[in-house]
Amino acid sequence: MSLALVSAFDLELISGGAWRAAEEDALGAWRLNAARGFSGRINSCWPLGEPHLDVDDAIAAVERWYGARGLPAVFKLADGATWPEDLGFRLAALGYKPDTETLLMTGAAAGEPDGEVALREEPDASFEAVFVGAGSGGDDARERLEALARTPPPRAFARIFRDGGPVAIGACATEAVWTGVFAMRTLPDYRRRGLARRLLVALLAAAREAGAWHAWLQVEAANLGAIRLYEGMGFAPAYRYRYWRRP
Repeated sequence: MSLALVSAFDLELISGGAWRAAEEDALGAWRLNAARGFSGRINSCWPLGEPHLDVDDAIAAVERWYGARGLPAVFKLADGATWPEDLGFRLAALGYKPDTETLLMTGAAAGEPDGEVALREEPDASFEAVFVGAGSGGDDARERLEALARTPPPRAFARIFRDGGPVAIGACATEAVWTGVFAMRTLPDYRRRGLARRLLVALLAAAREAGAWHAWLQVEAANLGAIRLYEGMGFAPAYRYRYWRRP
């Protein structure tokens, strides 16, 4: 599929196959995802088509579904892929507000192998050490590591070692001609040394070997440093999404 032809709806379906929730359900074409309650993508409703109910009744049904699991109802509204188009206005009338504006960016799956980047098919202890050390810990980290373990193959988990231990990580998962890149993390003392770029180049090379031609990744709109890195490697924003929840 050409980058010029792929739609936000298509990319939502593609990205949804790589980062899987612990529990998945459907309300018509509205996708329901639940895990431990931390990662927005796997703890939200993706309204990607008609829910086969009146929209207001569908919203109420989503609230009941999450409430039965002890979770707040969250809606992931992607520009150009949300049905109905006025869902944000309907949610706002019910007290929901948007947050965590995120870009989905696309680019070419083109890179070069790097002898310093170690690749494995599983997220081993060295990968997990950086994942926890460079981000949040506790149940939040556990939920995300569980999601990574559910990522279908072909996939690659990359690590860079310095000073006797792992210091930077990243991962990718390939489906047909697309690969998704995620879990890019670097320990604080090793940031701004070009390690994230090296990881991304090596992951894209592995994805190309697995058959991918195009790549997607997601980055919060406020993370300007990461956006500059990705733009410097030829990635461009395809669309934005936000999570709607009650404060």
